[in-house]
Amino acid sequence: MDEQVTQDGDLARDERFIQLDGVEKVFDVRKKTGFMKRERRQVRAVDSISFTVARGEMVGYIGPNGAGKSTTIKMLTGILTPSAGRLRVAGIDPSRERTRLAHRIGVVFGQRTTLWWDLPLIDSYQLMHRMYRIPEARYAENLDRCVELLELGALLDVPVRQLSLGQRMRGDIAAALLHDPEVLYLDEPTIGLDVISKAKVRAFLRDLNAERGTTVLLTTHDLQDIEQLCSRVMVIDHGRLMYDGPLDGLHEAGESERTLVVDLEREMSPIEVPDARVVKVEGPRQWLAFPASESAAPLVARIAAEYPMVDLSVREPDIEAVIAKMYAEQSEQAGRAQRAVS
Repeated sequence: MDEQVTQDGDLARDERFIQLDGVEKVFDVRKKTGFMKRERRQVRAVDSISFTVARGEMVGYIGPNGAGKSTTIKMLTGILTPSAGRLRVAGIDPSRERTRLAHRIGVVFGQRTTLWWDLPLIDSYQLMHRMYRIPEARYAENLDRCVELLELGALLDVPVRQLSLGQRMRGDIAAALLHDPEVLYLDEPTIGLDVISKAKVRAFLRDLNAERGTTVLLTTHDLQDIEQLCSRVMVIDHGRLMYDGPLDGLHEAGESERTLVVDLEREMSPIEVPDARVVKVEGPRQWLAFPASESAAPLVARIAAEYPMVDLSVREPDIEAVIAKMYAEQSEQAGRAQRAVS
């Protein structure tokens, strides 16, 4: 009986590995309004957000700039203290036990580095080895694994300042994983990376989650990151959680569209295929819009069979546009409900 209770308790904790209940973050901002005068106002960066993330889950946490994504991540790591609400990571209050939590989490901020700028990459890793007091065998194993999978071998003796953005990003991800964190927070991990570097980072993260069960919370503007890594996505806008569910559901809620750019052998009349419409034609190049929740494969196969196609590419919907449409639809529904009551 006691054993069953313990197992049930462990399962419950695993389901609520990351837990936010009514979390808010309010900043006091002072704005100059005249000579020797300043106006004080409050900015609500995060507004009563509640969600849970299960152990081993990979979740996309997305939204436009200024939506509150980075503020949420900083509260989850203990850098910021919530203004209200309750927040726990692995049962730990991040702001009160930041040092204890640091040994269980890894953080990568895409536009900032945790590496020492003037030192070779390997020296940064050795410093982290000592800071986290990682056992020698564990450090060597994790370092070898990261170096191999992220292709860092030729970069270990290169000063961080000489690394390209893509190389540094891979170096930062390795640094965040040397101490075997249970949770990995990634804030724009593929920003500014080329296609090859993005593919390497995504493949590494998939393997990490599959092999070690690392919980990953990913913020990004690149919907391909979400599509290739996450089964669940949360959308935040103006500090509020607007959507929590599968990516297909987000596309349906925002009625978003992807764009297929087709290059033909010669200039032709607009392509006619089911479930897509031509939105632009420039010489032999045509742009076709189709629902983002649908696969592009049947559409491509149909066009290739019926038209002299030379090349094509698929463009993902802009996340800001998807969220704006969702927000407008919600506002319209609220307005209709209010009018109905009146």
